[in-house]
Amino acid sequence: MVIISRAVLRAFVLAHPASEAALEEWYHHVRTVEWANGATVRQSFRTADYVGNERFVFNIKGNRYRLIASVSFTTRTVYLKFVGTHRQYDAVDAATVEFLKP
Repeated sequence: MVIISRAVLRAFVLAHPASEAALEEWYHHVRTVEWANGATVRQSFRTADYVGNERFVFNIKGNRYRLIASVSFTTRTVYLKFVGTHRQYDAVDAATVEFLKP
């Protein structure tokens, strides 16, 4: 899959260095897969939740962080919409949030 944009992850890691290894692992895994539908997303990440509007929520580092991405299966593109702590995630609407700087 193509991921737009890695800069979102880099910005979050600058503010939360403890997230780096887990986010890098997520990033490299997603770059190597070819998701066809929500079921294939769940095969890669069993804890991923579909929240509507083509968006999935991924638990990062044992649910310490959350990542929201919009997935276009037809273009094989993943658009990062949000990366944050669990507390920050609780304050947003996962179906509509756009990238917020940490």
